[in-house]
Amino acid sequence: MFPGIGTVVNVATVLLGALLGRLVGDRLPERTRELVTDGLGLVTLLIAATSAMAVLDPDLAAEVGDSAPMLIVLGAVLLGGIAGSLLRLESRVEGLGAWLQRRLAGSQDSAERQRFVEGFVVASLVFCTGPLTILGSLDDGLGNGADQLFLKATLDGFAAIAFAASFGWGVAASALTVVVVQGALTVVGVLLGDVVPAPHLAAVTATGGLLLVGVALRLLRIRDVAVADLLPALLVAPALVTLVAALR
Repeated sequence: MFPGIGTVVNVATVLLGALLGRLVGDRLPERTRELVTDGLGLVTLLIAATSAMAVLDPDLAAEVGDSAPMLIVLGAVLLGGIAGSLLRLESRVEGLGAWLQRRLAGSQDSAERQRFVEGFVVASLVFCTGPLTILGSLDDGLGNGADQLFLKATLDGFAAIAFAASFGWGVAASALTVVVVQGALTVVGVLLGDVVPAPHLAAVTATGGLLLVGVALRLLRIRDVAVADLLPALLVAPALVTLVAALR
């Protein structure tokens, strides 16, 4: 199989799931759709918790010391949030969603447009911030197989059904984000020639878990956390691991 096959399959399952979700969603009452969204929020919170536990990874502690991992994640979130806020990533992602809505669905009322944008943003964040996205795409590019992305594709397909039932066609548009993010990581894997060190991956996984908590809070309608503004934290975390390890 060629590098990138995992992303191709992932995009196909997202599109298929979104199509099925739209067919089902139109037949569900509003209360049921809201309950589905709440369920997704709870499951996302569970996934976030398991990912965030990577902050206790022994490889990370051995690399930077027992007390540093929590501070590294904290520093990554703060520094990444500042960078993302200055770059206005959240508004740019929402703007991309609005542009896609106009191109794909034409002019609609503001409520429907907001629903499309919210579906695009939330689905993009859920599909592209988990550890399987990073490690799976890199392994695919390194020629180690796409098994992890195939697993992710299955999970994303079922999630897309539920998301699309609540948010509509914006979920299908998130396939574009999957192509860009996973495709770029696969190319990095092709060029890298080696796996990401375990401590660095643990830091990225733990930081990604915290970002997923923000997504869960949005799904549960507790607080609209600007998760896209926090995405640079995923790049800051491994850099901080390298810095702290060099200073020890």
